[in-house]
Amino acid sequence: MQASEILIKSAQVVLTMDDDRTELCDADIRLRDGQVAEIGKGLRSDGELVRADGCVVTPGLVNTHHHLYQTLTRAVPGGQDALLFGWLKTLYPIWARFGPEEMNVSAQIGLAELAMTGCTLTSDHLYLFPNGARLDDTIDAAKAVGMRFHPTRGAMSIGESDGGLPPDMLVEREKDILDDTIRLIDTYHDASDGAMVRVGVAPCSPFSVSRDLMRDSAVLARDKRVMMHTHLAENDEDIAYSLEKFGCRPGQYAEELGWTGEDVWHAHCVKLDGQEIDLFARSRTGVAHCPCSNCRLGSGIAPVRDMRDAGVPVGLGVDGSASNDAGNLVLEARQTMLLQRVSRGADAMSAREALEIATRGGAEVLGRNDCGQIAVGKRADIAIWDVSGIEAAGSWDPAALLLAGPMTAKHVFVEGRQVVRDGNVTTIDLPRVIERQNELARNLMS
Repeated sequence: MQASEILIKSAQVVLTMDDDRTELCDADIRLRDGQVAEIGKGLRSDGELVRADGCVVTPGLVNTHHHLYQTLTRAVPGGQDALLFGWLKTLYPIWARFGPEEMNVSAQIGLAELAMTGCTLTSDHLYLFPNGARLDDTIDAAKAVGMRFHPTRGAMSIGESDGGLPPDMLVEREKDILDDTIRLIDTYHDASDGAMVRVGVAPCSPFSVSRDLMRDSAVLARDKRVMMHTHLAENDEDIAYSLEKFGCRPGQYAEELGWTGEDVWHAHCVKLDGQEIDLFARSRTGVAHCPCSNCRLGSGIAPVRDMRDAGVPVGLGVDGSASNDAGNLVLEARQTMLLQRVSRGADAMSAREALEIATRGGAEVLGRNDCGQIAVGKRADIAIWDVSGIEAAGSWDPAALLLAGPMTAKHVFVEGRQVVRDGNVTTIDLPRVIERQNELARNLMS
């Protein structure tokens, strides 16, 4: 049951990420009916009391790119040391054996992992639907876990026999793709403030769908007023493919097909050049930065500092658990900070800026002005971090969580409902789901 009112009491520090980036010490937050109702000191409430002594409170983290189904294929031999295209070719035949249960259980695991690491809003990019699997399977998982969810209906339509990367058994007819996308938007999409589910349109990548599908998807998305998502400029192979097949760089290809604008966000963008960064800044096209996956696949270091300085909206993504292989958004934020320092110097990115990208930045990329900050009237999506333990022992600045602090949250609230309490998920029987996940993985191995 969701308490109608909750009082978070005596937080050591509250990092609001509001318009003034206000930081409060020894502060209280009152949550009511799914929103932040009041912030201050000495607040009172007749509702549930949650002590936050020795804790830092932040907005819930926002994950802008994931493939939840991949939690069933972590650390797969043959794909552990491959570049992007070789990695995909190793895993496509395994994913072709998935069905509805694999999609649902793997999504529950991925969502629970995100929740335990402070995430309250996540997107998901599901682009293959073998053996009767549907996007509905992951939406059901998000409802069970209690996560605010932005699933995207992905697709692959160009198989190996037509010069694409995926095997023919995993591609769909483009009419079927568009028809199912319409069904999903009409069934699940909620455009209102506080929405728990919004649906996006997301052809997988330029090397797995046709120009026609990219164009038609953009037309459909704008007709339905939903957001658009795909992979772009992920590594050198990706750039070479675009130059060979399309005669242009990925940014130009995206622009020609209607895939730039504030209703679009692209995953990775590791290899964007200066002109493409300027294009994204002018058009307010968003980027989901996935640093750990980019490192794992050897794709490179995305020019996040240049993007931010130019005004490109940037959020973070854990990417799929087959290429990360974790789903911890705190680690992504820390890795973002470290990689920008490696490439640009120790002053290239602060811990607070990286945390801002992980919260407010991600919400802006997903078009969620109602989330990503702790301010009166915003949604009650809150993460509470215990800084009294060994990870922060001796820290002079507890608010610098990404320098010295826990990698998992103590308490997490989504829409005012507590989904993590004392580090444990409250909404599903997680040990049972883990057991079933491992059984399904063993079945895939055999």
